[in-house]
Parts: sequence; C-alpha cells; structure tokens
Amino acid sequence: MATPWWQGTEPIDRSSDLPYYEQIKRVIISSAAAERIAPGELLPGEHELCRIFGVSRTAVRQALGALEYEGFITRVKGKGTFLSDIKTRERLANRLMGLYEDVSERGGTVTSHVLQREYLPADVRVAEKLGVEPDEDVLVLERLRFVDGMPWSLSKTWLPRHIAALVEDVDFETGSLYLALEQRGVRAVRGRRILEAIVTDAREGELLGVAEGMPAMRLNSITRASDGSTIECFVAVHRGDKSSFVFDMDDPGDGVGMRLTTDTGN
Repeated sequence: MATPWWQGTEPIDRSSDLPYYEQIKRVIISSAAAERIAPGELLPGEHELCRIFGVSRTAVRQALGALEYEGFITRVKGKGTFLSDIKTRERLANRLMGLYEDVSERGGTVTSHVLQREYLPADVRVAEKLGVEPDEDVLVLERLRFVDGMPWSLSKTWLPRHIAALVEDVDFETGSLYLALEQRGVRAVRGRRILEAIVTDAREGELLGVAEGMPAMRLNSITRASDGSTIECFVAVHRGDKSSFVFDMDDPGDGVGMRLTTDTGN
C-alpha cells in the first residue's frame, strides 16, 4: 500500500507566526509540487485532515477555502475535494486568437460539442456590437469546448450573416472559426476583450463539470477586420480551476507609462 502523502511532511509548528491554516495550505501545495499528490486525487475529508494535522475544523476549512480560491483544489458536492490540475495559462485576453489557436500553440488539442447553431434575430446589444440592425438575423453558435478531452469553456458567438455565410461548411466540432475565416480572406486585426470574475450558474456548472457557484472567468469579446467592420462577438465562460489568463503590458511610449483601462460594460 502506498505511503500517504502527508507522512514525512513537517508537523504543524505551534510556535510559528504563520497561522495553522497557512501551514496546512503550504503542506498540501508542497506535497503536490513533489508529486506526492496526483492531479485529480481525492483529498481526505475535513475530519480526517483535523486528525492528520491536529488542528480544529476552523483551521482546516480556512486552508481548504484558500486553496480553492487559488485554484489548487476543486470541491465537488457529494464527492469530495480533489487536487486540481496545474492551470493552463491562456493568452486569449490580450491576443487576437481563439482557444483553438492558443491551445494548439502549446501542443494541446481542442474539440467542441456544438450546442446551438442557428440564425436568430439580434437583440439590441448584439446588434450594436455587430453593427447590424436590431432583429436582423445573425448566426448564433454555442459550443462546449474541450481541451485534451476535459470540459474547459462554454462559449456563445454571434456572427453577422455575411460572415456566417463564409463558414457554413465548417465542422465546428473540430475546426477553428478564426482559422476558417482567415482561409477565406477574413482576418482579425483588432478587437476588445473584457475579463470578469463570476461564479457558475446551474447550467454552466453542469456543462463544465463543476458545481454551481464555482469561481469562473467570463471573457467578452468583439473582433474586427482591417476595414473596421465587426467579424464576431462572443461571451465565453472558462473554468476557474483550469485556466489563468496572462496579460503582457508594454509602455506605450508617450511618457505616461503603462496603462490599465477598465470597462463597466459587456
């Protein structure tokens, strides 16, 4: 029988200035880094962790709460607490690319389950983003995206009809929207992306394989061609336990230093 991961670790130092929960957290993180705990492995329950570390349930709950917030563990209702996979750092928020291209650059594989693909009248907000008239038919494409077979994100994309007509023959189960458009002469050259912290609703949680109310990230995007026309807009919900987003910052060269802009709209 394999030796439990917690055996051989440093005991709780009751004279340390570090709170007990922080020490527990560090033990679990260091055990994961040393590969004594494997990604996806079920951790002991709260009562067992209290016994292992000789601390109160409050300290254990604080440690687990901090680990969950930082994405090191995932709690699944009715099943327990699991060590998360190492987060994949995505550059979607600051580069004009899709999930397919981003993951492919890292050697991964993206597949999709198409949940919706139909023409529907654009509401006022979508119409404004796409530069079309309200109630004009646009293509609505909703996909559950998988990275290396793991549910990763839930995205809904809106395309104006003249753009959608170019990709009517594309298999979006395995294909890339951006790649297909570029092959047809439509290239994204600029856009705007807004990243928000959210929690999953019941449907998002079920589709993404996490519990309702779990931390997630929502990416809102508008992408434009060289002539300024809008190619597409989308909203994508990414699992908070699987992804982190990387932002590159550059000095704009005008003497005012690096800028951080915020937006309250979607």
